[in-house]
Amino acid sequence: MEGEEEVFEPMSPTAQYLKSSALSLTILGVMEMEDDIDDSITMSFIKDIFLSINPRFSSIMVADKDGVRKWKKVEVNLEDHVYKPTFPSGMSVDYYNECFNDYLSKLATEQLPQDRSLWEIHILKYPTKNAAGNIISKLHHSLGDGYSLMGSLLTCLQRIDDPSLPLSFPPLQSSTGPRIRRNSFLRRVPRIFTGIVNTAYDFGWGLLKSTSMKDDKSPIRSGVDGVEFRRIATTTTSFSIDQLKQIKSKLNVTINDVVTGMIILGTRLYMQKTDEQSCKSNTTALVLLNTRAIRGYKSVDEMIKPNSDTPWGNQFTFLHVPLPKLTQSKLLDPLYFVKKAHRMIKKQKNSAAIYLIGQFLSFITRVKGHEATARHIHATLKNTSMAISNMIGPIEPVALVNQPCKGLYFAVAGPPQSLSITMVSYVGKLRIAVTSEKEFIDPNKMKSCIEYAFEVIYKAALEV
Repeated sequence: MEGEEEVFEPMSPTAQYLKSSALSLTILGVMEMEDDIDDSITMSFIKDIFLSINPRFSSIMVADKDGVRKWKKVEVNLEDHVYKPTFPSGMSVDYYNECFNDYLSKLATEQLPQDRSLWEIHILKYPTKNAAGNIISKLHHSLGDGYSLMGSLLTCLQRIDDPSLPLSFPPLQSSTGPRIRRNSFLRRVPRIFTGIVNTAYDFGWGLLKSTSMKDDKSPIRSGVDGVEFRRIATTTTSFSIDQLKQIKSKLNVTINDVVTGMIILGTRLYMQKTDEQSCKSNTTALVLLNTRAIRGYKSVDEMIKPNSDTPWGNQFTFLHVPLPKLTQSKLLDPLYFVKKAHRMIKKQKNSAAIYLIGQFLSFITRVKGHEATARHIHATLKNTSMAISNMIGPIEPVALVNQPCKGLYFAVAGPPQSLSITMVSYVGKLRIAVTSEKEFIDPNKMKSCIEYAFEVIYKAALEV
């Protein structure tokens, strides 16, 4: 308002390079509703609850006279941020399902306006195959990473069984190995040495992949310039967490090992079915990792406290994971891919590469600025074939303003890749979203290959 002093807040380096001329990433969160959506209190809910979650939701990016970017507090006009598209009435579920997919694809390619806060909410009050209606949250990645934004979402939700109780989540798997006895210094020496070697190799190889070593072009990597501006297609599938736990127990691995092996096998099967020669192509997945000392989600109030161990913002790094080449012998042993994933992840736990990568990005920012860091991350994404990221969701069914939520999933728009796979757990199910370059990758075929990979892995595990 006129006469009021303008309020500015510093912008983190990560936020600056996630919204730059070289890179702009957006998170699309989809909430599938159980019943018809009642949007009569939408505006009051957003004004009273959503905007109060964090000042970033009512701020815009500006640059001062020295070119330093900051967050500027602004008055938010909700009508600029909330959309309720209309489609022809009286059509079939299949028709509205196609409308929803086209709408999501188009939404992913549209940039958020620079002169507004970097979020939008889209309410689609039409039935699809999975829901009576859908609510899409479009949030720019500069506002925060998946952990921060998921924490914001959870602030808006309540448990259906008892809204007064806090949401609960699956127990996080420990990243530490078995404790070493006091008199075992000699046992630690090989592990320390191995850790140094792993760190040097992983960091050096990751640096090469980010600069000069590109993956081969393949059925999952078109390698064309400007792929981030092309339309995308998203499809989802679900897996029982209890069945994933069965595989985990049979093979004495983690659920992350099982899911990673399943995705690797499914991806390689898709490549083989599309082009048999691509079975031996050099293919790398970029796994996005959270660097917080996480013990579960915290409230937004806790995240924005000074010196919080789970701070708001973007606290992530990435790791290069090569996909094993597909051979006939490996096809006959689907458990190989889970065991291979287990070995790779175990090796990476004894490596400090993920922390060195984060420090390296900070070094580039200090020396060359956020645009240079953005170009480095863009090259890292472009040189690899796919990205994988995951989140944990509530164990119990939840509701948004007393409206039951049937399912959750998310996708990331804007990376210079042809394929990304995102996962979130909710009420005993793991929901996997396959987001791919439209008319280059067949998302339904990819989904079928991942489902088949799960089936053969599950069957083989039960026979162990």
